[in-house]
Amino acid sequence: MLKDITLGQFFPGTTIVHRLDPRTKLILLVVYIVALFTAKGFLSYGAVLAFLVLAVGLSRIPVKTLMKSLKPLLIVIAITGLLNLFYTEGRVLARFWVFQITVEGIIAAFLMVLRISMLVAGTFLLTYTTSPIALTDGLELLMGPLKKLRVPVHELSMMMCIALRFIPTLTEETDKIISAQKARGADFETGNLLRRGKALLPILVPLFISAFRRADELATAMECRCYHGGEGRTRLRQPRYLMHDFLALALGLLLLAGVITLRLLGL
Repeated sequence: MLKDITLGQFFPGTTIVHRLDPRTKLILLVVYIVALFTAKGFLSYGAVLAFLVLAVGLSRIPVKTLMKSLKPLLIVIAITGLLNLFYTEGRVLARFWVFQITVEGIIAAFLMVLRISMLVAGTFLLTYTTSPIALTDGLELLMGPLKKLRVPVHELSMMMCIALRFIPTLTEETDKIISAQKARGADFETGNLLRRGKALLPILVPLFISAFRRADELATAMECRCYHGGEGRTRLRQPRYLMHDFLALALGLLLLAGVITLRLLGL
């Protein structure tokens, strides 16, 4: 299961999605999320899904990779779908004990599962097609106006970049620790919930120690290179908007306008 966590990984490429300005991709992600949570009916969800399919096709990221990113969240998605299925009022199709299945519940469960899946796929697509450095530069440039309010924009962007960068590393470290504990006879798959929780302690302690050690090594390395934050720092590549960035933004705004229109029409 841990090997299925792909958040923070970057797949280099030369597609138009990879070549988009990181600021454009961040803005499009926000527009996509707003459109996704604004969608209400099947037509509006279909429009958002078409936008996602188009982005995935242009990025040439394998669909299998996106499906793999959903595996760690299958339990959350299933519980959310069941709650919407059993506790949505409407025309009752079946009833047993305290549960009931309604037509509206089936529709709500389907749309909620679809919404969560599309949300995860769209978010992961951003990290798949954007390097951590480019993502940091994009965040810092977008939050640039906050510097006037003395907000540490560069430091916040750097922290988010480092967090994304070390997710695959910590996942790999956790997998190694689990394998080592299993080799010593540890059992993580049997027993009740309390027993499984106690069995995680031999994993959490060395994992926290390893994380703090890596953080200390990273801080030392940054100090040795005379890192002093964003003051006076320059970039090797200056992000700049091109024609395809404006076209992508126009497409995103068109999607949002279309979804809002469909919601007002009840579609």
